[in-house]
Amino acid sequence: MTRIFISRPLPERVIAEARKHFDVELREKTTAMSPAEMRASLALYDGVLPTLGDLYSKEIFEEGGHRCKLLANFGVGYNHIDVDAARAHGIAVSNTPGAVTDATADIALMLMLMTCRRAGAGERMVRRGDWEGWHPTQMLGLHMSGKTLGIIGMGRIGQAIAKRAHFGFGMKVVFQNRSPKSVEFPAEQLGSIADVAAAADVVVVALPGGAETHHVINADVFAAMKPTAHFVNIARGNIVDEAALVAALEAGQIAGAGLDVYEFEPEVPEALIKRENVTLLPHLGTAALEVREDMGMMAVENLRAFFTGEELPNPV
Repeated sequence: MTRIFISRPLPERVIAEARKHFDVELREKTTAMSPAEMRASLALYDGVLPTLGDLYSKEIFEEGGHRCKLLANFGVGYNHIDVDAARAHGIAVSNTPGAVTDATADIALMLMLMTCRRAGAGERMVRRGDWEGWHPTQMLGLHMSGKTLGIIGMGRIGQAIAKRAHFGFGMKVVFQNRSPKSVEFPAEQLGSIADVAAAADVVVVALPGGAETHHVINADVFAAMKPTAHFVNIARGNIVDEAALVAALEAGQIAGAGLDVYEFEPEVPEALIKRENVTLLPHLGTAALEVREDMGMMAVENLRAFFTGEELPNPV
């Protein structure tokens, strides 16, 4: 029977589905795999279901003699896997697009509202017992309705965010995308990230991770933003030069930030933690049971199809 290794605990429904088709070895730890564990997974199993943090780098594949034929990634982002190196060693890679779109877009809107309306700082005030009651100038934030939203990366998730913002909040949408993009709602494509940063009241990053997007959000981008604008990242942490973000916040170049991902996750700089104008979430983008079940079932279906000789549903 085909042997499959699952790198983290997943919802029970997903594990049960995997065991219908495969001899499953489930790793019980919730932390990322070590290099030794990743090398062993390639040597001992026919397929592996890894996820974010399992860094299958070029070096991991170099020992050779792999039994593994498919890395069925749990998640749409796969920048933790060197896909070219995997292919060079005869290993296919798949992901779970679509399943994460709406949940991630919802988190983006939540962070937009939280940073613009100072919700995190307000909640901390109440919990500390420092709230002295309502008054007309208390904790004034940015009214988001009718403002301009700038989207960096107009893929599935970027479009889902833009739709929510336009139809739900009446926001004007401008965006940057590496190729021309036609969308089914009012939105203007601008020539550069800096152009979007300069035009927007809220800038949201919805790019894929990887070498091509590393630090594309940098000091120049923050310098282009309005001092009243807010920055939100729900994509991958290393897209943003985190030191430049801290510097921009400390200099008052931007009004605030909402972050669900971090450059050196799970490490979060103390400079961000201590700032009242920054909302910090622990990578909650897809953290809803039905969404994680959908992701897991899609990963299992990739495995099932691959090992029964069918076309791989979601190759990368």
